[in-house]
Amino acid sequence: MWQAVALLVARLLIAALFIGGTVQKFNPNPVMDLLAGKGMPTWLVWPALAFNAGAALCLVLGVWVTPVALALAAYCAFTSMFHYIPSDPWQMTIFVKNWAIAGGCLALAVAGPGKFALGG
Repeated sequence: MWQAVALLVARLLIAALFIGGTVQKFNPNPVMDLLAGKGMPTWLVWPALAFNAGAALCLVLGVWVTPVALALAAYCAFTSMFHYIPSDPWQMTIFVKNWAIAGGCLALAVAGPGKFALGG
């Protein structure tokens, strides 16, 4: 039983991060600056917002957990590049955290949604 509760908590904690990412993008300028700094189109902030929101909702509800968690792992790996600034310890911590979150998403993809899920 504790495993089912742990999977629910894991889904909710990871979802909370992406809910925060969604809310953050409602003020798009900082993200647009990051994108522009890497030579990427600034309009990508909007699909990123939608992806963060949709993925978080899927994790909360426990639907499509495996494919969503795999996509989130890839997203975290990709977005880590924005924080790879070896001269800035704060940014390097965020870089490593992105990879750690990717690892958690991969574990969630393997485990699936668990017992407490609409898709479980």
